Amino acid sequence: MSGYVLEMHGITKDYYGNRVLNDVTLKVKPGEIHGLVGENGAGKSTLMNILFGMPVIHNTGGFQGKIRFRGAETVFDSPRQALESGIGMVHQEFMLIPGFTVAENIKLNREPLRDTLLAKLAGRRMKRLDWPKIVSDSKAALNMVGLGIDEMLPVAGLPVGYMQFVEIAREVDKQGVKLLVFDEPTALLTETESEQLLSSVRTIAASGVAVIFISHRLDEVLSICDSVTVMRDGEVVTTMSTSDQDTTIDRIAELMVGREVKRPDYPKRAKEPGDDDIVLTVEDLKVDMPGEEVHGVTLRVRRGEILGIGGLAGQGKIGISNGIMGVYPAQGRVAKDGIEIPLNDPGQAYKQKLAFLSEDRKNVGLILDRSIEYNISVVATLVKSMFQKTLGVGPVGIRVRDKKSAREFAAGMISELDIRCTGPGQLVRRLSGGNQQKVCIARALALDPEILLVSEPTRGIDVGAKQRILDLLVSLNREKGMTIILTSSELAELRMVCDRIAVIYGGRLVDMLSPDDSNARFGMAMSGRRAEVQ
Repeated sequence: MSGYVLEMHGITKDYYGNRVLNDVTLKVKPGEIHGLVGENGAGKSTLMNILFGMPVIHNTGGFQGKIRFRGAETVFDSPRQALESGIGMVHQEFMLIPGFTVAENIKLNREPLRDTLLAKLAGRRMKRLDWPKIVSDSKAALNMVGLGIDEMLPVAGLPVGYMQFVEIAREVDKQGVKLLVFDEPTALLTETESEQLLSSVRTIAASGVAVIFISHRLDEVLSICDSVTVMRDGEVVTTMSTSDQDTTIDRIAELMVGREVKRPDYPKRAKEPGDDDIVLTVEDLKVDMPGEEVHGVTLRVRRGEILGIGGLAGQGKIGISNGIMGVYPAQGRVAKDGIEIPLNDPGQAYKQKLAFLSEDRKNVGLILDRSIEYNISVVATLVKSMFQKTLGVGPVGIRVRDKKSAREFAAGMISELDIRCTGPGQLVRRLSGGNQQKVCIARALALDPEILLVSEPTRGIDVGAKQRILDLLVSLNREKGMTIILTSSELAELRMVCDRIAVIYGGRLVDMLSPDDSNARFGMAMSGRRAEVQ
């Protein structure tokens, strides 16, 4: 026996020719709390998908490398097999049934049964639920995680923090759990709830269960974990003990973002952005976006610049553009060229020549079962009455959609943006991710914006398409003079194309950095600290 409950050796994974994991090794001992950290896209989720035998792994060619669990080499064919073998997971997004009670959720699919007279005659089908055991087991699990609530309460209506503890109690109640994975367990919790959850994790580990703790909150990682593995770009940068003096929040953050970034030699602008030429003012912006709340951000955006907004997941960076554009409830003041833009009304932002590319391309940005032509023109039609014509004359004339002008405009965008498709009539669903993103950009350009807010433009697309999207945004900035606010979880992308980068932590602006600032300074900002400027 090696002494490890889990060993993952040389794990390598390709998606359609794009390598997302390269020779990754992760080892966890019984009773150990092992932190797993890295920026979005570092490979953490893919590694866990491999461990749990997720269909997305098996359906895309599998993986290379070896997994040993409890001393035996294995590959799980499905999540159910992983769970039955003794691996549990507490998800960031709740996997509870609101209409069931707390106890019913804890024992779901593992309900204890008791014999009845009919059961003895007709077999298992006539057995009844053993409610006394369901209640007692659920109470014991809730006590272990420190949640003293009535186990017969319905889950619907419980506070968010309570739901997270019910998730943990469900895993604790399972018999034979040897490894428990926590995926951003405190992302939606208050500070007090987070402290209680961390205490529960320590109790679970003390019972001999191995824990993998995935979190962007580096202070929590240091406070609870025995060791931490840092991933970057699909590889393990290092694994270190948290008891070492060199293992600090700043050091971990620097390792997460510390790759050298070579900035492309993009063409110069006709006019460089100036400190005194402010096109957009954001003052004390607060946004109620679940998981990405903003708690008071003030920004001054220079005309003609590319301003980056970065930060770790759940720290509020995505909420800023969504709040400015009225997608989520917001408070504060936003003004363009001194003219205030009423919040919570997307139409008002569009009228002031702002346009938005949402991070949720498939559910918000596109209508997948409509044509490229329709997707490009629909917002401009609704907001600016473009691509319309009048049927009839005088007072009896009615405005209808002008398919010809919409198709001509779409054809022009397909050519200009190099959208790879069969023509304007092709369904957007049948395009690659990169070409779908170009359709989103074309739709924004139809509004002829002066300011383009872009959120996570390269999420979910391959490496080559990522670079083409970034090149396109720079081209819009350089050739059309468009001011761009670019929100991204990939710091390397921001450092590649932006003039300045605002780093958000805890819903607030921590620092405004140059893309050429040191990795150490970026690491500090990403962990919520502002470096003292010498």
